[in-house]
This record gives sequence, structure tokens and C-alpha cells, in this order.
Amino acid sequence: MVHIRIVTPIITKGVRDLADIDFLKRPDLEFSHVLLEAGPSSIENEFEHALAVPGVAARAIEAEKDGADALIVDCLGDPGVPAARELVRIPIIGPGEASMHMAAMMGHRFSIVTVVESVRPMLDNLATLYGVAGKMASLRVIDIPVLELEARLGEVQQKLAEQAVEAVEKDHADTIILGCTGFLGCASAISTTLKSKGLDVPVIDPIPAAVCMAEAFVRAGLSHSKHSYATPNIKPIAGYPF
Repeated sequence: MVHIRIVTPIITKGVRDLADIDFLKRPDLEFSHVLLEAGPSSIENEFEHALAVPGVAARAIEAEKDGADALIVDCLGDPGVPAARELVRIPIIGPGEASMHMAAMMGHRFSIVTVVESVRPMLDNLATLYGVAGKMASLRVIDIPVLELEARLGEVQQKLAEQAVEAVEKDHADTIILGCTGFLGCASAISTTLKSKGLDVPVIDPIPAAVCMAEAFVRAGLSHSKHSYATPNIKPIAGYPF
């Protein structure tokens, strides 16, 4: 049995629960889920990204102590992933990193379709950090905030499909990444729209991509390198949940 914990790195209840990922469960694969106790209500810029990092690090320590085999950070911005890797030995997977590397293997140029304009610099920086910036054809937005996605699902899917079509036709993308984990479950609808226009390109849903990668790490007996993510010597700190 592989146990993957998912931490949604915000404080807003209801944006994610275990029912959302029930379709990924198997008899030999189980999930648990937690939010943060302190942090942002959503992550749409670098400031909110930074606010999530201490809580993600604390949840990583907690997950390892609870016996989880891997941890997924439920945000395409991957907040706290490097810090958490320093603190634990279980694999820590960011959906942004997993999706970008998967897209880089599936085609020559990928496009990300995300929520709002303020997310663009963060994802641009991550593509550079992950060494795939040269494979990113474009980054497009639908101008709908994270906390409005569920209430405007029909509009979200329509705008995602429109931007995905333009990414392929105008930006020459051959793979699409859904640029927010709040888009979970939208990939099939976007893929159907693309195929109806003769555009047969993969659409990557970040949470399933991260789950596949996390499970692969666990079953292969692998985790992140402690030469890159060395366990820190903890100095006195104050005000953080460690």
C-alpha cells in the first residue's frame, strides 16, 4: 500500500477534499489530505506563495511522522517544495515541476493556461528554475481568480478551451498544462474541444500528473538527493510551527 498525503497550501476550507481525488484511488494506493492552519486564502502571487512556505514545511514533517510515503503540494506554484525536501526523506512532489517535465517529454513546446495575470511571473520563474523555459511556447490566462473557479465552472472550462486552442494555433504549442490545481477534472473537456478542432495534443492535469510521479518515486524506492536538499542545522527560530 502506498500512502500519499496531499497538502493544499491555503487556509480556505472546501476548495479541496478527498472526494475530489477519489477517482485516483486504487486498492494499493490511498490518500490523506490536509490544509494549512496559517497562510494565504489562495496563491496568486509571490507574496502569497511565500506565506504558504512555513505551513507546507510543517505539514511535510507531520506527514513523514504519520507514515505517509510521499507528499504532494496542491498548487502549481509548488510553494515550499525545496524547503520541505530539506526537512524530510519522503518524496515531496510539486505539481508544477511534475507537469512541466512531463510536458517536456510529451512534445517539443508546451503552453500553460492559468488563472490570473499575477501568476505569470511566478510560473515564468519556475519554468526557468526547472530548466524547461526553452520548451514553454506561451503562458495564457483566463482572468478568473482561484476562489471563484468552482462557482464559475462552466465559464472556466469554456475559457480554458478557448485559450488552449489559441495556444496551439497561434503559439505553436503541442502540449497543454492546466495552470492551476483548481482546474482538477477539466482536462477531458479541454481535450474534447481541441480534438473537435482537429488538434490532437495532450492536456496535462497537474494533480494526476503529480500523483503518478509520487507513486513512481515510492515504488522505485527513490527520493530527492540529500546532496541538493541537505537536512539543515536548525538554529533558534520564533513564530513558526516547527
